[in-house]
Amino acid sequence: MSNLKDHKSGYFITFEGIDYSGKSVQTNLFCQYLMEKKIDYISLRDPGATRISEQIRKILLDNSHTEMSDWTELLLYEAARAQMVEQSILPALAENKLIVCDRFFDSTTAYQGYGRKLDLNIVHNANQIGSCGYTPDLTFLIDLEPKTALQRRTRINADADRLESEGLEFQNRIRNGYLQIAAHEKRVHIVNGNQAVENIHKEIIDIFSATYQGFVD
Repeated sequence: MSNLKDHKSGYFITFEGIDYSGKSVQTNLFCQYLMEKKIDYISLRDPGATRISEQIRKILLDNSHTEMSDWTELLLYEAARAQMVEQSILPALAENKLIVCDRFFDSTTAYQGYGRKLDLNIVHNANQIGSCGYTPDLTFLIDLEPKTALQRRTRINADADRLESEGLEFQNRIRNGYLQIAAHEKRVHIVNGNQAVENIHKEIIDIFSATYQGFVD
């Protein structure tokens, strides 16, 4: 198994949060900022970003797969992630690019560890395999109350995927999981998701600029 740390020369930034926290919006705004600054980057999503990983994503989110075991779910996420790491992240790091990813293994800890209540030690070990032993350099956690997130989904009348259909209690466990991760990981910065979109974006840019001065003029 290859180890990304042996090849690392770029930086890896992830965005995390419960469903409808505004995480993906902030990921896109951040990528626009990088483009304006002419910073060489690639944008990915987990699960996804490669042909194989996108196929696994469809299986994971399909509402018809009600019989899926929680352990199968965990392993599918790790399989999709390993493919993305080997095919997309590893080459980008070797080329000294900045990598922006919408979710990574913190999502698995929060959703499958805390949400599904799987053994956290086993989830951690699975994450090590799926990530090929690599940890993001910087993580933005867009934190939002699950009730507020549900109101957002209801307001835009969005269809819920298989995990989003699990309900409010499930989302509360996930949010608690994220907060537990942030309490123990210095790389994770909590950003209040109950602010105006532009205020959240500014806070993210401020943190990024202070952390990675080598990338920003």
